[in-house]
Amino acid sequence: MSVADMRVEHPTEPRSSEQRPEQQMIDIPWWRGAVTYQIYPRSFLDTDGDGVGDLPGIIDRLDYVASLGVDAIWIAPFFKSPMADFGYDIADYRDVDPLFGTLEDFDHLLAKAHRLGLKVMIDQVLSHTSMEHEWFRQSRASRDNSKSDWYVWADAREDGSAPNNWLSLFGGSAWQWEPRRGQYYLHNFLAAQPDLNFHNPQVQAAALDNVRFWLDRGVDGTRLDAINFCFHDQQLRDNPPKPKEKRTGRGFSPDNPYAFQYHYYNNTQPENLAFLAELRALMDGYTDVAALGEISSEDSLATMAEYTSDHRLHMGYSFELLTDDFSAAHIRDTVQMLESKMTQGWPCWAISNHDVERVLTRWGRGKSSAQLANLLTAMVCSLRGSVCVYQGEELGLTEADVPYEALQDPYGIAFWPQFKGRDGCRTPMPWTDGDHAGFSNGRPWLPVPEEHRALAVNEQEAQPTSVLNGFRTFMHWRKAQPALRWGDIRFVDTAEPVLAFTRSLDGQTVLVIFNLSSDSVAILLPLPTGSLQILEGHGLAQGQRDGDQLVLPAYGAWFAQVG
Repeated sequence: MSVADMRVEHPTEPRSSEQRPEQQMIDIPWWRGAVTYQIYPRSFLDTDGDGVGDLPGIIDRLDYVASLGVDAIWIAPFFKSPMADFGYDIADYRDVDPLFGTLEDFDHLLAKAHRLGLKVMIDQVLSHTSMEHEWFRQSRASRDNSKSDWYVWADAREDGSAPNNWLSLFGGSAWQWEPRRGQYYLHNFLAAQPDLNFHNPQVQAAALDNVRFWLDRGVDGTRLDAINFCFHDQQLRDNPPKPKEKRTGRGFSPDNPYAFQYHYYNNTQPENLAFLAELRALMDGYTDVAALGEISSEDSLATMAEYTSDHRLHMGYSFELLTDDFSAAHIRDTVQMLESKMTQGWPCWAISNHDVERVLTRWGRGKSSAQLANLLTAMVCSLRGSVCVYQGEELGLTEADVPYEALQDPYGIAFWPQFKGRDGCRTPMPWTDGDHAGFSNGRPWLPVPEEHRALAVNEQEAQPTSVLNGFRTFMHWRKAQPALRWGDIRFVDTAEPVLAFTRSLDGQTVLVIFNLSSDSVAILLPLPTGSLQILEGHGLAQGQRDGDQLVLPAYGAWFAQVG
């Protein structure tokens, strides 16, 4: 065991309650400090036997979701789509794809969720559409029709090559030749996902009208996919090259040329700020709704701060904790950096989602365990901000090893074997240890890994010490801790592998200490021991205090109220 002295850091002056109205315990919006459970519909529950999850499947399992102690659900796209990118290529923003059900199914889902006390957020993909969308069909037909300027079109260079050097996140040029117009169109993602031209006010109005359609239907919020990609540089300037040592990013294959550039001109343009203000004005016309923006830029923390200030988005969502770096220093530095920049907004954190390797594999480094799963949930849900947890996280699911012949993700197929894509985190939810893990009566769209059967919901329900029951215990305990939900955060300087901080609200201060390693650790407590009252009931492996020293077991935690 190692002993590390600790001291409280003060990277910025603590904000007073007058500066932080969210800390007042009256009229706190539901989304501040909320835990939102992300549902990937294709992989949640299939009720019609076609091997793909659907909206009736979500309805069937809403009682289970409510039992977890979460506050809301976020449903990934279920709109009409040719499914080139599994719903993130939308052909009709106002209807449900028959693969998932009907608009009536969605209305039933919304009503049941609300009866259970769950808020409902849906994905809105504003920056691009499917090439099967009627807007694009019209736009590509000619250069002088009513939708001709609704997408980003550009002439070829003199030698016939693409207008500039912009690259698609999925590899290769971000430009696709369209012979009907004799021009290139921009696609920051797949060629089947053409980018809308948000410099056209008609496009902005149409996008806002689509958001209005779902708000009128009663949704409680929107998760805005790739929201910093709405605008492009109108001069179409080349992106500058990035040095080899800085070519990193979430989900990138080592061979993906996307990492070779600074993406200064194909996204995150200043014109987006005015559009976000218009979006917020729209949402302010509804009661208690929220906009959560997915942000991935060259400086995502700075963009999060900018996009959530001056009455723009309610929350920002980025990828800094979706990387491979599992260390106290990385978590502390990331949160402190955001705290120093985000003086007005509200963050949202996640350690797993449908685009990255599952956290138990990514951060477990071959040592995944129930203790680690419980620790990771408690850690991310103790940071200042709201939280998104991804389906299966409450079961301690690891990344599935999907063989090449079973791959569905075009990203993984293109970059195999250096990068296997996103299918490994998208395999079906294991509800039982029976055929197809209780997900479907037919052949699932992705195979269910054998190791997930032992982690099925029915198996874990019967085990008091399971990851599932540990997740529930912590979530319900957290609801009774106002400081963890809404308080300020101040970090304690610790040696690896210990992460420590305080959360303070209206005179209550909670000291939080986590051991991020698979070995026990001893530390010196940073505050007078007489002022610390141990908080129990969270269900984690509890540290033991001996005078001024605290011994934390492997993946252990310690919560104590100060004073």
